[in-house]
Amino acid sequence: MSSSNEDVDTKHRINGALYSSLIAGDKEKTLELCRKVSDHALHRITVDDDTVLHMATYAKEATDLVLKLLDELPEHHLDKLTRQNTLGNTILHEAATNINAIPIAKKLLKKAPGLLGMRNRNGETALFRAARYGNTAMLKFLASKITQYDQVSQQFYLQSSDKTTVLRTSIISQHFELAWYIADEYRQLIDEKDLDRMTALQLLACEPSAFKNDHEDGFINLGKWSLPSEADWSSAGTQEQKANIGETPLILATESGCVEIVKEILRAYPQAVEHVDDDGRNILHVAIKYRQLKIFEYVKEMELPLSRLVRKFDNNGNTILHNVVMKKKDFVSERVEGPALLLQEELLWFERVQEITPSHYMHHQNNMKLVADEYFNVVNSELRSVSKEWLKSTTEGCSVVAVLIATVAFAAAYTVPGGNQSNGLPVLLNHPLFAVFTVTDVLSLNFALTAVVTFLSILSSPFRFKDFKRSLPNTLMLGFTFLFLSVAMMMMSFAATIFFMIHSKENWTKICLYALSFMPVGIFVGSYFNLYSSLSETYKYLLIKARQATASSTWMLPHHKNRNSSASSTSILLV
Repeated sequence: MSSSNEDVDTKHRINGALYSSLIAGDKEKTLELCRKVSDHALHRITVDDDTVLHMATYAKEATDLVLKLLDELPEHHLDKLTRQNTLGNTILHEAATNINAIPIAKKLLKKAPGLLGMRNRNGETALFRAARYGNTAMLKFLASKITQYDQVSQQFYLQSSDKTTVLRTSIISQHFELAWYIADEYRQLIDEKDLDRMTALQLLACEPSAFKNDHEDGFINLGKWSLPSEADWSSAGTQEQKANIGETPLILATESGCVEIVKEILRAYPQAVEHVDDDGRNILHVAIKYRQLKIFEYVKEMELPLSRLVRKFDNNGNTILHNVVMKKKDFVSERVEGPALLLQEELLWFERVQEITPSHYMHHQNNMKLVADEYFNVVNSELRSVSKEWLKSTTEGCSVVAVLIATVAFAAAYTVPGGNQSNGLPVLLNHPLFAVFTVTDVLSLNFALTAVVTFLSILSSPFRFKDFKRSLPNTLMLGFTFLFLSVAMMMMSFAATIFFMIHSKENWTKICLYALSFMPVGIFVGSYFNLYSSLSETYKYLLIKARQATASSTWMLPHHKNRNSSASSTSILLV
């Protein structure tokens, strides 16, 4: 029994020494220790059954170390080169993740060619593992070993046991340049479907990051991908064909907001714009549901298709206007903060879609017997209640601050810096900064009182849906503007006072106390700056609409004038 314990202790000491030498990158020490064990570099040293060679692929100067270990490996141990750890990884699997391990892979395959076809517990070959880790050089090298095989035989190495291809795993791992190479080299993989019945292009359409490159010629080049047949992109074809399509890359790209791939698909196959998904929704329905404004605007510019798309109903009888309500579950806008601003975004979306909806569709009822505006009100009633409470609490808090600023500004007007002379005139009346102090204090008071009145008008609002679209956000924006101006003027007034004190050589304790008074004002500005910025963001659409209205009115005036002139000329001729 004691002998067995001694053997175990000896094994642990050797394993510990080997592990430590590998971590330290001590090549000579590792080689020396391997010579002392029976399995040499194939000795298992971890609880996961990793051999020295497994671990050496991650060591410092791994290539030199592994090549030296392989050179010293006795011939009668070569059959053990296929040893796998508990994860099923061979030494080649581990080497496939190292960008500098091609010399290792060459020597391994020379000594044990069977390593190329071995799978780990996840059903992955070494070639597949290289794709998953984005090791392009290793993938190309390993792929060169299967070029003599036909496509059927190559498929064994190019996909895992669950039929996931190297193309799919490179896209999932976001190694898009490698995916491009694989698609070009193994074009048969483009139309391969995984267990979710998705092709590589459909999967790519769900990855917006694939197209956000700084290069002028980005990753996307659909010609490279050899697009599927026309039946996959339009609603044409038999019912059986439609059933096998699923969600096309166009629909998936619209959901994900991949503007580039949407444009490229419609450029290559314009008729794809007519396609509908399993719920009967076309690209407009989907863009509206997932709040993809750029895609919505792009399709809007396609006049002929637009005139057809706006007339389509989905399988539940919903028009595109109904789909404003049917937004993605748990959708939260990233551009705005606060429920009232979110409700405003929803109302603006309703307005955008309403502009392109045929007028007689405004009274169309879906399968739930609801017209679009009724449906909108029902679904967003809770959001309106929350927005109402949020607006009240926000305006009440801001009103308190505005009143406080007005009080301080009013008091400062009667306790001017430097004091008053015996005749009542300020001592520093003729100082240049006195005018700055007076003007900024008066402006601070006026702006603060105006902000109070503005915020009170919000509290007295009826809080109807239409009020949240423009009047309430406009009023809140105006109130915040006056409040920020009031804060800014008060800070300038304090600054002028401090300069007075320095000029008059007042006690520095007072100066510090006045300076500290800036702190709450600064914190207030910092706390509400994001909200103010969000309010500003929501005005982009409103400003565009205002410019369009102005341009339209400008065009109409001379048009009417010319028409009247023409009418007058006609009258003269008739006379």
